[in-house]
Amino acid sequence: MRMRNSLRLAAVVLSVTAFATACGSDSDDDAGTKPDSAAAAGASAPAAGDPAKPQLPVTVDSVGGGKVTVKDANRIVPLNGDVAEIVFALGLADNVVGVDTSGSILPEAKDKPKIGYQRSLNAEGIIALNPSVVVATPDAGPAAVIEQLKSAGTPVVIVPKGAELSDAAVRIEAVAKALGVPAKGKEVAAKTNAEIAAAQAKAAASTGKPRVAFLYMRGSEMPPQLGGRDSRGDIMIEAANAVDAGVEAGVTGFKPLTPEAMVTAKPDFILAFTKGVESVGGPEGVFKLPGVGQTPAGANKKLVVMDDAELGNLGPRTGQALDKLVTALHG
Repeated sequence: MRMRNSLRLAAVVLSVTAFATACGSDSDDDAGTKPDSAAAAGASAPAAGDPAKPQLPVTVDSVGGGKVTVKDANRIVPLNGDVAEIVFALGLADNVVGVDTSGSILPEAKDKPKIGYQRSLNAEGIIALNPSVVVATPDAGPAAVIEQLKSAGTPVVIVPKGAELSDAAVRIEAVAKALGVPAKGKEVAAKTNAEIAAAQAKAAASTGKPRVAFLYMRGSEMPPQLGGRDSRGDIMIEAANAVDAGVEAGVTGFKPLTPEAMVTAKPDFILAFTKGVESVGGPEGVFKLPGVGQTPAGANKKLVVMDDAELGNLGPRTGQALDKLVTALHG
């Protein structure tokens, strides 16, 4: 449907939020799933709604760092927002003593101390929180800070970043194992896998494959970027039975947006993060970006806005986010 006025435009932008409300799909719900029947012998999975109880010590593999032994999970510092989301979904929010800025947008992190941005951390600020364990992805850094944390005697567990939908469950279980709650990890991972499968089935039943351009925007801080392969947006777009216009154009990661690139991409929809849309003045600001107005998406005011963490993280809400995207693209 063509949207010829701002009221209809607002309806498109808010459609994802409305769908989320209807489904009750928030990361807060992840702690209330049913126990997994494959819980380890001799221990039962936490009852629905109960906080997870870490069983430690445990020795786990750390990406690029060999084996790490975790003896205490009472003071957890997740260095990345996606890791923080997993920790919260495992029922360990009360054990978290600090989060980075990408994790601070999560409801459970509202009153947690902030340690800075995940890629430009300060070791002293983290050590001051007296963490019993630090959990991160390879994105956290700089590397010298990670080494400082290790030298201070803090166990640092690096979990995989993930590159495909199936990695959501892998990452959940890796974090859960490191924090001594493997049964809870299996429970949350199983729920996530089921939601992903259901969303993929709905996408496969849809007719047509809309073209989608994933745009990354941060206002005056940087020029708008077109996402392509390995942008994380590509995983969700392709799983939603749509064509990633950036990938098709040969973009890897992100590249500055140009009018020529947008006109050539011919997207039917623009996909963007909530904060990105806000940073350019809202939906109308998006449609004023270079070349966007000359695309089918611009002409028809087709914009899908999703929460940064929900769309960008491979974790407990991946299936829910995919379901919302499928609904927004296919109706």
